[in-house]
Amino acid sequence: MRGVELRQLRYFLAVAEELHFGRAAARLLIAGPSLSQQIKALERDLGVPLFARDRRTVALTSTGAALVPEVRALLDRAGELRRHARQLSGSRPVRIGYVNWLPPDLTKRTAGIAQLYVDAWVVPSHQQAARVADGSLDLAVCWIRAADAARLGLRADLLGADRLYAVAVGTGTTPVRAADIAVLVDDDVTSWQSWNDYAEEFARDTGAVVRRIHNGAITGPAFFDHVRVCTTPVLNSPKGQTAPLPPDLVQRPVVDPEVLWTWSLVRRADEDRADVVAAAEATVREVGDLGLRRGGVWLPAEDPHRALGG
Repeated sequence: MRGVELRQLRYFLAVAEELHFGRAAARLLIAGPSLSQQIKALERDLGVPLFARDRRTVALTSTGAALVPEVRALLDRAGELRRHARQLSGSRPVRIGYVNWLPPDLTKRTAGIAQLYVDAWVVPSHQQAARVADGSLDLAVCWIRAADAARLGLRADLLGADRLYAVAVGTGTTPVRAADIAVLVDDDVTSWQSWNDYAEEFARDTGAVVRRIHNGAITGPAFFDHVRVCTTPVLNSPKGQTAPLPPDLVQRPVVDPEVLWTWSLVRRADEDRADVVAAAEATVREVGDLGLRRGGVWLPAEDPHRALGG
């Protein structure tokens, strides 16, 4: 059997709806004999009769009648596919910014929905949120407070969550209480405003010690140097989640409470462009609560996803 063409299916549906070859041919703007030949070719390719016809009447066979809804659905889907392809080919990319993390399957999540352009300008969370608000970006993955989202006119949907841990000198990897660790706060608020806000609130709520620094050592080799001179384990930052530890340092889980950092996908609350909305919805679809509902989890009071934790 050679491949059945969509054109033949359209011809079949027209005849099935009109039950008259002449009217169907006029509707399709083709000659009657050509239509008849195409229907015969379709029946030959499918190996079944679709119509019972004589000189005066045309009727669907039982097989033809059963195929009508399936053919109609297939043609509708083909039409949607063409419209979508035209929309994608003529639309501009949806611009998305990030700080240091994106879902590894981001492209897969939005495939066939929108063209994504990942912005190469990696800046802190508060600056990425501001870029979405002023229109420099369509979407951004960042940490944001509910009050800041409201002030900037942004919507924040949960996209990711990191469980932060403590880094310590030695070999012991037993859990450590939040009250028994230190957290670094940097004087450079331009680069570290979001982390500083998070860290200071964490210390106030848990009793952790704040250690103020001025050299950007929230992450990287300088962070490890700070850990070596501290007498207590030090909370890592989201930027250090995947960094390998030197052999003289260990990772220790933080408990009482467990410490989570959330990543939001932000867009303008009044966003009405279909491609941007579709890309955002596809990106956060089926994300779930990411452990925020577990007991003993700490999030800042203004975290927009705190309600998930009860």
